[in-house]
Amino acid sequence: MVKVALTGGLATGKTYCLARFASLGAPVIDADRLARDAVAPGSPGLAALLARFGRGTLTPDGTLDRTRLAARVFADPGARRDLEAIIHPIVYQGIMDWSGGLEAAGEPIGIADVPLLYETGHAASFDRVVVAACPAEMQVQRLAVRNDLGEADARRRLAAQWPIDEKRRAADYVIDTSGTLADTDRQVEETMRRLRTLAGSDSKD
Repeated sequence: MVKVALTGGLATGKTYCLARFASLGAPVIDADRLARDAVAPGSPGLAALLARFGRGTLTPDGTLDRTRLAARVFADPGARRDLEAIIHPIVYQGIMDWSGGLEAAGEPIGIADVPLLYETGHAASFDRVVVAACPAEMQVQRLAVRNDLGEADARRRLAAQWPIDEKRRAADYVIDTSGTLADTDRQVEETMRRLRTLAGSDSKD
């Protein structure tokens, strides 16, 4: 099986690309969903977060206040590292378990959306890496609008990740999301075709 990581940066269109891959028949998993599950009420992940960050990170209904926590960790690199040390091992174990299930079922391809793939040093865990990318200034504009942030806050959050141009250079395939949705769709379809060809070749080895 060809294990594929889909990554990029904040506001580069990874979620859209993942949905398009799924529409083409690829099994997919979203690391953000795994991260949310990892801190569900009653989970060991949430207990570890509360021990580190305090109960002020909870909403009145007992769920994690992701907006408040994000504001805190993006302003404090040490806090961000502590958060990642709690969440990332849970998320990557979930991805590996999912991949193992696909492989056991004979699936030729599995695509995981992993936002911090390079930053966490997990690129080698995958056979191929697809990067969804757009110009850095477009990232700033998209993120500011999407998250209702000022430009300075948007740039601060982007600074916590690898620059998108570095991710482009490290990728096996790049999907440029700066054009129309139709442009992006065509690139996703071409990437899927290449991955299927690769998976077919692998199956004969």
